[in-house]
Amino acid sequence: MEKITLGNSDLTVSRICLGTMTFGEQNSEAEAHRQLDYALERGINFIDTAEMYPVMPRAETTGRTEAAIGSWLKKSGKRSQIVLATKAAGPSRGMTWIRNGRSDFDAANLRVAVDNSLKRLQTDYIDLYQLHWPSRNAPIFGQISFDPQKERTCIAIEETLAALGELIKAGKIRHIGVSNETPWGVCEFIKQADARGLPRIVSIQNAYNLVNRSFENGLDETCYRENVSLLAYSPLAFGQLSAKYLDNPKAHGRLTLFPPNWSPRYLRPSVAEATKRYAALARANSMTPAQLALAWCYSRWFVASTIIGATTIPQLQEDIDALSIALPEQVIESINAIHREVTNPAQ
Repeated sequence: MEKITLGNSDLTVSRICLGTMTFGEQNSEAEAHRQLDYALERGINFIDTAEMYPVMPRAETTGRTEAAIGSWLKKSGKRSQIVLATKAAGPSRGMTWIRNGRSDFDAANLRVAVDNSLKRLQTDYIDLYQLHWPSRNAPIFGQISFDPQKERTCIAIEETLAALGELIKAGKIRHIGVSNETPWGVCEFIKQADARGLPRIVSIQNAYNLVNRSFENGLDETCYRENVSLLAYSPLAFGQLSAKYLDNPKAHGRLTLFPPNWSPRYLRPSVAEATKRYAALARANSMTPAQLALAWCYSRWFVASTIIGATTIPQLQEDIDALSIALPEQVIESINAIHREVTNPAQ
């Protein structure tokens, strides 16, 4: 599988990254290990997780995902073959059990978060350490526009970068990235790093899929010019773009297993309408809806690595196999036509 370099780092990663948020909730530890083995066999060397996983987050399950990866790393002896990424939770979004509800990006919190992740992952270092969402008020997770009325006290970006720099010096993490960020956020991280001699972010992990192409509205240019690599998450929009819920509204998956308030942006009527049209386009061109959605992400020039997730090996196989699909120009034109008419319904 083709490998790329993240930003200005020395991290060489596969074009597909294995997402693991199902490990410990929808997948058992044994199933998680089988997925990790299969991904490695297929040429994937990049694994992404987070301290708050699995989803949906609960006090009794938080940390299970990292623990499942850790037990696999210990059993397999494959640590040196893996680029391992995890994420620190930002200010509590109701998850008061994470670091006793004090989750934020000051030095004390980040030290605790990193040490806890290292222990669960059974490793001495993390290759890519990411901030899961901003400390500040920012339009994320389905909030379409910035709302100054939601301003709150936050940790300054330069303070966070200084703390991460100390963790790099200590050898606990190698490189840093952000997630669920905005163009202003990326620019501020770069500006503060360059001005103060602090570590630069090498990646951004944001949602990107057929029903949420908001990355193309400014972040694409920002990241290109600042050499920040996009790790595209949710390429199937929580399973919507596989059309399984279109074919069976009660299909087994996150949108039926978890409460609607967990993922409201993927339950909007306009998302279902767009999915219907993309699914019809895929089937008219001898592809499954999932293949079309994944091939779209895999083919975008600004996507460094696409984070895929699955609950079964056949799903994982289909997701990886889609990397070989080259979308015909007329299909790309049809995708863009649908996008113009139903623009970013899951933003």
